[in-house]
Amino acid sequence: MKAFRKLAGIAAPLPIANVDTDKILPGQYLKTLTRRGLGKALFAELRYGANGEELPDFILNQAPFRNARILVAGENFGCGSSREHAPWALLDFGIECVIAPSFADIFYNNCLKNGILPIRLAPDIVDALLASVASPGTAELIVDLADQTVTPCMSPPIRFEIDPAHKRKLLDGRDEVDASLALAEHIARHEAAAKRSAPWVRDIRF
Repeated sequence: MKAFRKLAGIAAPLPIANVDTDKILPGQYLKTLTRRGLGKALFAELRYGANGEELPDFILNQAPFRNARILVAGENFGCGSSREHAPWALLDFGIECVIAPSFADIFYNNCLKNGILPIRLAPDIVDALLASVASPGTAELIVDLADQTVTPCMSPPIRFEIDPAHKRKLLDGRDEVDASLALAEHIARHEAAAKRSAPWVRDIRF
């Protein structure tokens, strides 16, 4: 997993509440087991018309927002089914941070597991950010995970909270598998001790 430390980039405003995971990535794209290529299908029902043409009114089809690395969204972002493909699609598109007043719990944790930083901020602060980034001239944000700040264009930093354990994993670029592998020696010693103390458990055959 790529480490997340400091991100400066275009932020795209999506002032819609209750954006569910089916809206983020429609169900027909869930057949794949790879994380690559899903960025093209991100928000497919909002980005494309019936014939596959881009809809010019959707924010990610407009310059400079088609190069967005940050998404500023409405409350309860990522609700609905627990599909991990939704954060895969965001990341493959290039979005590494999502800012919203609230997130669905499973989606929030899936973001963390895949290296995306989900930031919860008060509704009035998110509204101010949405207004700020709506203009291409002030659409850039700086997100500093170490300092836990979001800095809008020509404005003071805004502090956000994050669980220290989640922060450490993102800074180090360690997912749950990496965390387990870091304990490989301890696991091996435990397995060896367990085999010595109860060998009959290991000899069971089915």
